[in-house]
Amino acid sequence: MSAEPTAGLLRACALSDLADDSALRVELAGRPVCIARSGGTVYAISDVCSHADVALSEGDVEDGKIECWLHGSLFDLATGEPTGLPATRPVPTFPVTVEGDDVLVQMEP
Repeated sequence: MSAEPTAGLLRACALSDLADDSALRVELAGRPVCIARSGGTVYAISDVCSHADVALSEGDVEDGKIECWLHGSLFDLATGEPTGLPATRPVPTFPVTVEGDDVLVQMEP
């Protein structure tokens, strides 16, 4: 999927491509980003687990959290904070805006 700048935001994907309690991997500004949807809310979080350096987007999404598929670390999608071991360090999160069917992510502060 291509990223197109729109008022400082990058297009990550179409909202219609993202079912509830699912995640997908995109690359934005040269970084792997996990776009996840849980409870109708869309989140953007780094797609690299802070414990094992694997893609979080391949894990399970439920109740506002994503589980790393390799060792089971849980991360809060809103804050990036680990909520389940073995991970102890947070992962970066990014602000998300939904405009129509476009999921837009702010990669720069």
